[in-house]
Amino acid sequence: MIDPLVAQLTQGITPEKIALTIAIGSALALFPILGTTTLLCLLVGIALRLNQPIIQAVNYLCYPIHLPLIWWMVRSGEWLFDETHRSFKMRVVAQMLWDEPRQFFRIFGTTLFHAIVVWAILAPFWIVLIYQIAMSALREIARVRIAAAAKREAEKAAASDGPPPTP
Repeated sequence: MIDPLVAQLTQGITPEKIALTIAIGSALALFPILGTTTLLCLLVGIALRLNQPIIQAVNYLCYPIHLPLIWWMVRSGEWLFDETHRSFKMRVVAQMLWDEPRQFFRIFGTTLFHAIVVWAILAPFWIVLIYQIAMSALREIARVRIAAAAKREAEKAAASDGPPPTP
């Protein structure tokens, strides 16, 4: 993951834009509707002129935490809206969304809305946190790259100077 980011840094994309792409991409990757995050990242990335390879890579890297967080957002939405606990199996619900969307929204629409509200409340805080972490890491990467380039240039200059000519 570091090498593509470094390559992007050398192509004129600022560390700030990369950090923003990582932050927004990771927040969108956690949207509580399974199967929508790739399209969300694509559309928001286009609208905000974010780097598509980076935002999609971040989206896919967040997948392992996506399912547990959907469950957590559903439960938090139940708590926030004082709803009764609804038992469900994630795979069955995801399959129903794509096979029978009308039935899905009739049964789970309110639950889904509550999970989206929880996501919408937390996403701005997540974006700020991830942006700060990414900026720190990217600044350090840039500093190390600049120092390494300066060292190579100094070594190259010293090697080309050679020994002084003898009279």
